[in-house]
Amino acid sequence: MIFRAATRQDLPAVLALLADEDRVTDPASVTVGEAYERAFADIEADPRNEVLVLTDGEAVLGCLQLTYVPGLGQGGRERALVEAVRIRADRRGCGLGAELMRLAAERARARGCALVQLTSNKRREEAHRFYERLGYARSHEGFKLRLEP
Repeated sequence: MIFRAATRQDLPAVLALLADEDRVTDPASVTVGEAYERAFADIEADPRNEVLVLTDGEAVLGCLQLTYVPGLGQGGRERALVEAVRIRADRRGCGLGAELMRLAAERARARGCALVQLTSNKRREEAHRFYERLGYARSHEGFKLRLEP
């Protein structure tokens, strides 16, 4: 397994993972539109953002996005925000998700972050159990406000 920053060539595979977490989606069937191209370019250009992938040869088996957030809390140290965590549906249950999260936390620690935080949809109870097994605590209640154009 290789853990690395995603490249533009990985974008279809990452979008395939995000498209449907319950089924394997063929990356060749994914249309990478202009908005995705722009978002990936913005992430790549931002030193506080990165999309990371876990690969086995050519296949992207997992992904997540790490955003490093500066703040005055935590003694002025950054916190790492984890988003869009996915493991390919046919590879779940064999420890890849735990390894992906461990490597992300290690990366955040090496950067000097004080903590790693994430949110998870309330309906994803299996994911909640997964994060708790990894030591993540339900410490806050999250809120979102959709901003539609």
